[in-house]
Amino acid sequence: MTTNQETFSIGDTARMTGVSQKQLRHWEAREFISAPMRIVCGQRGYRHFTKRQVEQIQAIKNLLDEGFTLSHASRLVIKSAAKEGL
Repeated sequence: MTTNQETFSIGDTARMTGVSQKQLRHWEAREFISAPMRIVCGQRGYRHFTKRQVEQIQAIKNLLDEGFTLSHASRLVIKSAAKEGL
């Protein structure tokens, strides 16, 4: 699959958002965030996040910093994205 959309590796996403790579993998596994695109290189697959996903991760992180639970923060961000038609 080819795309003109800029994407970010899991390491870049972690640095930009302040959420560790381990947390990002956990959030993905528990479906608190949408699954990132996978870039396959040989036997390995690498996660790549879109700008929109990075923004949503940052929004979740901000809500966590305010004291929300992960599940509640995720629901609020998903609900907000749905209202915006994203």
